Amino acid sequence: MSTSRTVDRAFETALYDTADAALDSAASLLAADPAADAELARRGAEFVATAWRRGWQPADLVRIVRRELDDVHVRLVAALIRAQAPHDRARGPRWTAQLDALPDAEVTVPPRTDRFSHATAVLELYRLLLRLPGLEPLEAGEAGQGPRREREHRPESRALARIRALLAKAEATGYPEEAEALSAKAQELMARHSVDEALLAAQAQGSAASPDAPGACRIGVEPPYEQAKAVLLDAVADANHCRAVWNEPFGFSTVVGFEADLEAVELLYTSLLVQAEAAMTKAEAGQRAGGRKRTKTFRQSFLAAYAHRAGTRLRAAAEAATGAAADAAADVVLLPVLASRDVAVTDRVERMFPQTTTTRLRGAVDAAGWTEGTRAADAARVGRHRPLKRG
Repeated sequence: MSTSRTVDRAFETALYDTADAALDSAASLLAADPAADAELARRGAEFVATAWRRGWQPADLVRIVRRELDDVHVRLVAALIRAQAPHDRARGPRWTAQLDALPDAEVTVPPRTDRFSHATAVLELYRLLLRLPGLEPLEAGEAGQGPRREREHRPESRALARIRALLAKAEATGYPEEAEALSAKAQELMARHSVDEALLAAQAQGSAASPDAPGACRIGVEPPYEQAKAVLLDAVADANHCRAVWNEPFGFSTVVGFEADLEAVELLYTSLLVQAEAAMTKAEAGQRAGGRKRTKTFRQSFLAAYAHRAGTRLRAAAEAATGAAADAAADVVLLPVLASRDVAVTDRVERMFPQTTTTRLRGAVDAAGWTEGTRAADAARVGRHRPLKRG
């Protein structure tokens, strides 16, 4: 029997039948034919290429495999992504960064195990990849979004480097007042950086009414307490001229905005999440010291309050910085530019997600958790959140 036929038979047996017996039969076929390994790997690369055509990206695949399967499957999919990458077209710096974030090559090699177990893991992974639905394309030029333009890779600006340094200090300090000042300063710099980028883009195109096209990225919203974390991300996006749409089943939010703003959202969300989790751990210790047992409800309420309060403060800091920039640049120039960018972001969101729903935050019923979360958000200096959208 040819190696291709062995793989075909295994796929016919296992990929379209979810029964354990079918999986065992297919794994036995593959285990008995070592010559089929290369063809099996080639088919895996095809699954990955198909996922790219359906709108998935490297970080998305790793995230869904980690959520649905086990570590061995994460190693397998990382190896497939790396193997397929040299045959792929150039996709820009954000994609490259996701490839760089994959486990090192030596780590992605599956650990030594018997052939049957390895074949079983491969088939389980392929079952998942086969059933992946299409996602909303993130790149301009796909799905009827007009001509695709490669985003130029530019070195990180001095402003972003300074923002990173401020947030790193905010995460590291044990003093709430210092964290508050550092986080507020970071948001102020983000707002100023956004204004500078908007004005530069408008000048480059010669018209304030036709800004550069907004982009999109996906940011993982990991368990536990995904709802509260999605609200926090929504608040950070809102404060930085972006829109976030949460996809609960696949564990991410799609954030739409201009590139400088997307970078700011990624930086600030990650930092505030670190600060929130550190503050929550400290608050729980205080509750236990007072003889009060705290549970999942306390943590859910803490993070919900943190997100709600953080949004309000972020938005205030951003608006103050933008107002100061408008006074300096002359409203007649800046305000039309910002308004046109808001319209462009809204239009992109509506084309990507013609149907969204809002959802209420569940489980935020612990009064002590809410109080502690609000207090921690005040210390971290974090926006008003508008209704959470769900894709």
